[in-house]
Amino acid sequence: MVGLLARAFLAKEPGATVVHDPRVVWNTQSEIARGGGRAHAARTGHAFLKQAMRDTGAIYGGEMSAHHYFRDFMCCDSGMIPWLMVAELLSSTGKPLAELVAEARTAFPSSGEINFRVVNPANAIQRVSNALKHKADAEGLTDGLSLTFPDWRFNLRASNTEPLLRLNVETLGDREKLAYHVKQVAALID
Repeated sequence: MVGLLARAFLAKEPGATVVHDPRVVWNTQSEIARGGGRAHAARTGHAFLKQAMRDTGAIYGGEMSAHHYFRDFMCCDSGMIPWLMVAELLSSTGKPLAELVAEARTAFPSSGEINFRVVNPANAIQRVSNALKHKADAEGLTDGLSLTFPDWRFNLRASNTEPLLRLNVETLGDREKLAYHVKQVAALID
């Protein structure tokens, strides 16, 4: 949904900045690039997303947890605005929402957020980093640990609100590799 809303806003304001959280990013960044926008990753949580929007002048900010923030709505969260924007997008594309979502899920399959109860989240994150960081093309520390490889990536972060470690894995069009990498990272966490 963040990618679809980024598409809708960039159609209205090409070149604008869109803020997103670092959990699942490839579809969102693809939509932003396609719309000629600028992607800006911010730490997960409304206070962090809203501040990043103010700092960058972003037109829109979205989290994969279905929180959506709008520059012209004082950078506040709203459920009504996304509904209206998606309705407008459906009207302009002539495609049903299920088809638009399926296209994104096919191109960039993701695990969804998988939660782990661990005694020491920092130690678990460090264990995963030690095992995989040397193989990664890029590392991000905006919110937890994000490692990017040629055809997959993950974000592993401690929850801001619960005693949980949260994992999100995504691939470039390969559901089988998605399952493999989820198991790989989960084994390192446990």
